[in-house]
Amino acid sequence: MLRQYKLKDYKFSLIILVIALSVIGILLIGSAQKSVQNKQILGLILGIVLMLIVSLIDYTWLLRFYWLEYLFGIAILLAVEFVGHSAGGATRWIDLGFFQFQPSDVEKIILILFYAKLFSKYEEKLSTFKMIVFSLITLAIPVYLIYRQPNLSTSILTLLLFCAMIFTAGLSYKIIGGIIAVCVPIGVVFFGTMIRQGSSFFLAYQMERILAWIYPDDYPDISYQQQNSIAAIGSGQLYGKGLDNNAVSSVKNGNFIAEPQTDFIFAVAGEELGFLGCIIIIILELLVALECVQIGRRARDLSGTLIGCGMGALIFLQCFINICVATGLMPNTGLPLPFVSYGLTSLVSFCIGIGIVLNVGLQVRKY
Repeated sequence: MLRQYKLKDYKFSLIILVIALSVIGILLIGSAQKSVQNKQILGLILGIVLMLIVSLIDYTWLLRFYWLEYLFGIAILLAVEFVGHSAGGATRWIDLGFFQFQPSDVEKIILILFYAKLFSKYEEKLSTFKMIVFSLITLAIPVYLIYRQPNLSTSILTLLLFCAMIFTAGLSYKIIGGIIAVCVPIGVVFFGTMIRQGSSFFLAYQMERILAWIYPDDYPDISYQQQNSIAAIGSGQLYGKGLDNNAVSSVKNGNFIAEPQTDFIFAVAGEELGFLGCIIIIILELLVALECVQIGRRARDLSGTLIGCGMGALIFLQCFINICVATGLMPNTGLPLPFVSYGLTSLVSFCIGIGIVLNVGLQVRKY
């Protein structure tokens, strides 16, 4: 479980990047919703403590229990079905009294561990029909449970994460090419069919968000949040209006963005820190993701590589989707910006994931 490690192999740079991002997030959250800033500070402290503890636990020991971890993830997703807490028309949280946690955030880290072990264990059989079908079945169960909450955005993110991991594991390029050749045209036709009025595939609010993104002028009551987010980012110009400002022209101060401390925290960053502040956040997110991938590339085995690349892909994909939503490049979803948005489950889960990556970095490949 515990091993002797060399201090020189410990990636302090990754910890510094995570803390820098989280501190920026705390400042932005305090400006957006002062009442929850202290909770985020406590979440960061807890996350860092757990990160340091997990970083000293041998990741190969954690992977021994990959099926138990998978079943635990399914169990907490099922728990949402029976004892889940509802808010905003969705049931995604479990209320433990002193705090609420979102199982789908935990599930993403669990699936990284599960597929890191599964794909490395059956590396030689990865491109066989039987293995691909089995992998898709194990993926379909959590994705379906997440979709039912309903949480379409996290379901899609989980699918993309799976694709990134199976590609990294060494899936045959012939299979990848065949899937792309078939799925892209089908996906275009499918999406075009689904956005028609009266389609039953999407829930009503999901359909409205997609249509509001395509035709914002026709759905002003739904598209206003994204449109105001774009206006807020643009109004910050180069240097921004300053943190916690009292400007009358502030989109945030006028409450034109609902829950700015969570999904639309990037809009607050754009307005108050300006273009330069947004670029700093994007660079820090990319550096964290790239550091995870680099650690994975130097891992001593395939499972370590998949953990590092899986975490890097998760951070990059979630960051990309969040910023695209805030800037109007994608329909409105409910994904937080990693390490920046308010959300204790998200922050602590990402910190634990980084802790596992740090342990992978402590066991580098010997040349």
